[in-house]
Amino acid sequence: MKLTVTLPNHHYDLWIEKGILTKVCDWVKKLWKQQKIAIITDETVDQLYGSKISEKLLCAGFEVSKFVFAAGETSKSLATAQEAYDFLADQGFTRTDGILALGGGVVGDLASFVASTYLRGIHFLQVPTTLLAQVDSSIGGKTAVNTKIAKNIVGTFSQPDGVLIDPKVLNTLEDRQVREGIAEIVKYAAIADISLWKKLNSYKDEFELLENVQEVIYACCEIKRKIVEEDEFDNGKRLILNFGHTIGHAIEAVAGFGVITHGEAVAMGMVQMSKVAEKKGLTKPGTMAALISMLEKFHLPTYFSSEQREDLYQAITHDKKARGEKIKIVLLSDIGKGRIVSVTINTMMDYLTAD
Repeated sequence: MKLTVTLPNHHYDLWIEKGILTKVCDWVKKLWKQQKIAIITDETVDQLYGSKISEKLLCAGFEVSKFVFAAGETSKSLATAQEAYDFLADQGFTRTDGILALGGGVVGDLASFVASTYLRGIHFLQVPTTLLAQVDSSIGGKTAVNTKIAKNIVGTFSQPDGVLIDPKVLNTLEDRQVREGIAEIVKYAAIADISLWKKLNSYKDEFELLENVQEVIYACCEIKRKIVEEDEFDNGKRLILNFGHTIGHAIEAVAGFGVITHGEAVAMGMVQMSKVAEKKGLTKPGTMAALISMLEKFHLPTYFSSEQREDLYQAITHDKKARGEKIKIVLLSDIGKGRIVSVTINTMMDYLTAD
């Protein structure tokens, strides 16, 4: 299955197929001439696929090296990026060489950020290995690292030369990692695709979803492709992809990156936003209940605690969607119909009220 992202100055293909990782060498050869390739990955993914992929690329005539860092959200930092820059410089990487991001969302965000800033930009490829990365973060060209203040606050827009998605690799994921990706899938259905929502409703649990995961991944990627093509730099419609993320990112930052997964935080954020929006008459009654039912079926958290309300509010003030004294949030008119609303930053205190 192939999707093509077509932008004014660049286009690239997404290949989605079970077992396609075995063809990674042929894929790279079609996109790049022989050159140096740095595989950037984490320790967990390296043990599973790092040696296999590097050996295939070496046999094809590429000069391959690996930069491996500790797995986890805390590694998505400027400090790790600095280590990667030093590694690339030591290896003699030039503008004609490239990076292959092999891993989940942390790897993809960090590796693409490094690629977009090293020597003011070298090309890169995305090979996502988690459900979250396959349906969302590997597509669209957003790169980022975290700071102590906020998630993804330092980043660039830089598109890959291609994305290779093999749903078969999801068999190695822990249940919590699968559920993290499902939260983003629910988000896509909630904001833009009632047909996908009905499909998710028909699945008994996450295991049945995984049996049909290739078509689910394709549906999510198609939604994101359309939105990215319309708004590459996140100034308009693309903001709709942030449903649940304004509060979700704050929850991640306040808890300490890696304590609560991105998907878990987004799940709580979607429910919280919908609960308050219903009370304000901005969202159709029953929407929150539908979200809770869907998320709980896939064993995702839905309860939001406001004990750290002030800390969460401070984290939100650093959100990238803030513009002066206002911030753009995403609400649901109904399931399958998301919309962007501009509110004052102070209004976010309302959305952080638990009761």
